[in-house]
Amino acid sequence: MYRLLSAVPARAATPRGCAWGCGRRAAHQRAGLPKLGPGWVGGLGLGLGLALGMKLAGGLRGASPAPPPAAPDPESPILSEPLPPQEQPLAPWSPHTPVPPHARRFARAIDSSRDLLHRIKDEVGAPGIVVGVSVDGKEVWSEGLGYADVENRVPCKPETVMRIASISKSLTMVALAKLWEAGKLDLDIPVQHYVPEFPEKEYEGEKVSVTTRLLISHLSGIRHYEKDMKKVKEEKAYKALKMMKETESDQEKDLKEKGGKSNEKNDFAAKTKIEQDNEAKSRNSKPCKKKNDFEQGELYLKEKFENSIESLRLFKNDPLFFKPGSQFLYSTFGYTLLAAIVERASGYKYLDYMQKIFHDLDMLTTVQEENEPVIYNRARFYVYNKKKRLVNTPYVDNSYKWAGGGFLSTVGDLLKFGNAMLYGYQVGLFKNSNENLLPGYLKPETMLMIWTPVPNTEMSWDKEGKYAMAWGVVEKKQTYGSCRKQRHYASHTGGAVGASSVLLVLPEELDAEALNNKVPPRGIVVSIICNMQSVGLNSTALKIALEFDKDRSDIP
Repeated sequence: MYRLLSAVPARAATPRGCAWGCGRRAAHQRAGLPKLGPGWVGGLGLGLGLALGMKLAGGLRGASPAPPPAAPDPESPILSEPLPPQEQPLAPWSPHTPVPPHARRFARAIDSSRDLLHRIKDEVGAPGIVVGVSVDGKEVWSEGLGYADVENRVPCKPETVMRIASISKSLTMVALAKLWEAGKLDLDIPVQHYVPEFPEKEYEGEKVSVTTRLLISHLSGIRHYEKDMKKVKEEKAYKALKMMKETESDQEKDLKEKGGKSNEKNDFAAKTKIEQDNEAKSRNSKPCKKKNDFEQGELYLKEKFENSIESLRLFKNDPLFFKPGSQFLYSTFGYTLLAAIVERASGYKYLDYMQKIFHDLDMLTTVQEENEPVIYNRARFYVYNKKKRLVNTPYVDNSYKWAGGGFLSTVGDLLKFGNAMLYGYQVGLFKNSNENLLPGYLKPETMLMIWTPVPNTEMSWDKEGKYAMAWGVVEKKQTYGSCRKQRHYASHTGGAVGASSVLLVLPEELDAEALNNKVPPRGIVVSIICNMQSVGLNSTALKIALEFDKDRSDIP
């Protein structure tokens, strides 16, 4: 509006405006101030009100081009000059990020996914949430909902930086994989070969070995945040009993379908006995109340650790909770030991080695979380207190667990990472039809190893899957015709103080025609980050991935 008014020549003012302006000019000169030029009237015409401006704007739209303005008067005040482009008023904020042209074919999926995220955000009361989606290696949608900083009303946007929590484990896996490919790391020898500061271990009087491979898949027996071994073992026993009940129930259904009604009495008697036995076991093995991770003191450490070796003192002298390889026990401290292994095998400090990897992957906004550096677009993190009021989370120092949960990133960087992994996983399949393809950051055989489920493991965020090597993996499965079809995908979730996250990769189900006519990566990658803790995001990410996969499949 200012630009429009200032473009109107001063001589076009109404007589009343001229008289008013001349009077003001005279008063100005009597006050001993510099002489004002004729353009001054047009400048002060801004004060005539928005009504005059709107009238002039309406008259100018359909009129012939105005005569060129008079030569500028050097004594004219600055207000009579048009505003430079960088000083123009900001455009009104739009609630939705504009969809890039190449992504318009996914408009339905974007609308559906946005609605789903709004529902999740409202349901859990999250201050802010950011999502990013790529299809076949190209980012097609990224958007922020809510606030990155509630106090200062800073909205979330695709560039918002948040804690990615345990997705850090998947990043650390890349460092281990590169060292393994280079022959600098043996995954199956005792960790003391690289880190003699970590003492040799025994379990129930027997000497046992902890290896890098066992650490990666959480089979080492090293504890997580819970220090009470009894509580952990009771919880594991309770889960095993519950799983056994579910298995027995499924077996009973199968037997009933096969045996028919002739065995109904026997089945009923057997079922009654099983239920009585299970109830007795349940009474005897019901676990005492176990604290969740966010009630554990070590999650809120404020101490600064200079390196990974120093961080080992938090847990290195604690006993193993299980015999290595026998049971799955998710452990972030296991990844602290892996960071020390990276340092010794590479000859670099862990963070220096990781920054080299981030540079190679073009993840330029991914950094370790530290309090002192100024990190642009960093969000604040929140939790609800006992009175159900939103409050800032306490200060924490994550230097003891950078490898297992200490990095900051954006959805865009996570998409790049997911696509680099997907490319490496698929490029071997395309090599026969396209010899000009560049190699993946990790070799196909390495990615196949990383995304292969490991026996005796669990995937807590999707019971259908297993833990692999720093990723959870669900395999393709379909039990009945024209019924639910389980897609193959890999993902990792994260939960930190005041933050939740997920990175999910849904590979395309490739056929011979796709191998001949397309190039990797082929599939959907979804990343979601949120500045509220304890928000389950994996099922949401999977739903979003399937929405985009449907839109892509519908395109001829």
